[in-house]
Amino acid sequence: MNSSSLMLRRFLCFNASPPSSSSSILCFSSNRNRKPLVFLGSPQVSATVLDALLNASGAPDSLFEVAAIVTQPPSRKDRGKKVLPSPLAQHALDRGFPSDLIFTPARAGEDMFLSSLRALQPELCITAAYGNILPSKFLNIPTLGTVNIHPSLLPLYRGAAPVQRALQDGVKETGVSLAFTVRALDAGPVIASQRLEIDDQIKAPDLLALLFSEGSKLLIHQLPSIFDGSAKLKAQSQDDSKATLAPKISPEESWLSFDQEAVVLHNKDGLELELKL
Repeated sequence: MNSSSLMLRRFLCFNASPPSSSSSILCFSSNRNRKPLVFLGSPQVSATVLDALLNASGAPDSLFEVAAIVTQPPSRKDRGKKVLPSPLAQHALDRGFPSDLIFTPARAGEDMFLSSLRALQPELCITAAYGNILPSKFLNIPTLGTVNIHPSLLPLYRGAAPVQRALQDGVKETGVSLAFTVRALDAGPVIASQRLEIDDQIKAPDLLALLFSEGSKLLIHQLPSIFDGSAKLKAQSQDDSKATLAPKISPEESWLSFDQEAVVLHNKDGLELELKL
């Protein structure tokens, strides 16, 4: 086993910038009476979910604390000149989250990472556009399971590009779902969902941001039932016969051909955006 996790965590420690303003600093002291929750995400849009969790955990009567964050490893940006943390990691650092509690494994099945995760004894993991496959040995760690925020009305649009595929298909309604994570792709029992009509002029980045904003509210509302176990009892199994897939967008699919109708060109706008949900 290599030491990539440790090295990448050290990267975040040595490159952590001071918070931009004192008002954004939170106290992250451990409270033994609160249930430890681990959040997994990577792109900027997942910061909306992190903010909701951090704000809720700061309430005096909060049931939980954000014990750690898991995100994609730092990568080269600006034509390879700089190695930078993921947008979520940078956002967490800006909020004053401890850098030694930000994990950046190349794979979620790495032994060193899983050992660190077990040491935290998380009761719940929350994922939002994390971008790595979660193996069984990860899913077996949190006692209450792992819950994913997926920007579609499951079982519709399972996969990496649900928002882009919904726009490509020209559907008039979509939504966001909270579902328990299982080994099969986006196939776990659904705790709750929120429907949303699609504006004809909206583009993929804006719709994605809107869905994760709504998903954050839905998550905070449902967390008490997740923690007391009632969510698992009421969660509805998906009807696999109604499932549709949303595979990632290929470069060729994002090309625009002006021989196509205007509505097709409009629905393709923004297809290059991909989050590896």
